[in-house]
Amino acid sequence: MIRVEALSKEYLSGGRPLAVLKDITLEIPTGELAAIVGPSGSGKTTLLGLLAGLDRPTRGRVIVDGTDLTTLSEDGLAAFRAERVGFVFQSFHLIPTLTARENVEVPLELRGEEAGSRADELLARVGLQGREHHYPAQLSGGEQQRVALARAFSNRPRILFADEPTGNLDQATGQRVVEILLELNRELGTTTVLVTHDLELARLTRRIIRLADGAVVGDTLAGAAAG
Repeated sequence: MIRVEALSKEYLSGGRPLAVLKDITLEIPTGELAAIVGPSGSGKTTLLGLLAGLDRPTRGRVIVDGTDLTTLSEDGLAAFRAERVGFVFQSFHLIPTLTARENVEVPLELRGEEAGSRADELLARVGLQGREHHYPAQLSGGEQQRVALARAFSNRPRILFADEPTGNLDQATGQRVVEILLELNRELGTTTVLVTHDLELARLTRRIIRLADGAVVGDTLAGAAAG
């Protein structure tokens, strides 16, 4: 599903190149649930952004679902993300003036699909029956993130990227969010890659990719979910 070949990313700092990612090569198979972990500044979010087509590498290739993202125009990248990718972020990114149901409906309506029943089905799937007509401000952090999960899965993405999806949640709530991600990954077969600083939560996934100083220093099956 995802193949990265000799991937590097540099930014200019004080007029000099600063290497954030250094010659990364890895593969993530279809249906995998993988966590990218590492200390602050290790390049986790930068790598996720490159895998999702939100940024372009300085060198190397990113091939996702058979498409070489480095060859696409900006419009091509936008179309790729809209058709095949779902996103979940640390800060939820819900539209405050829309209800939970309406937030989930947005991607479906943009694609011209029937929205209502699919939105209700997904909200029920993440445990939010009876909360469909609440606005984000009326929901807890954990509930808002579950709305974001339902929205991310609404267009049946082949790949889901999650950047610190539990970063604003307490440990117990964060664990439940990751468990829902794991359940949806297993049931829908969506390839899922999440960035987290929390190793306990990462161990709920099937694979842990460890970064340090912009390089992959570990790539192992996670104990709790490997079986």
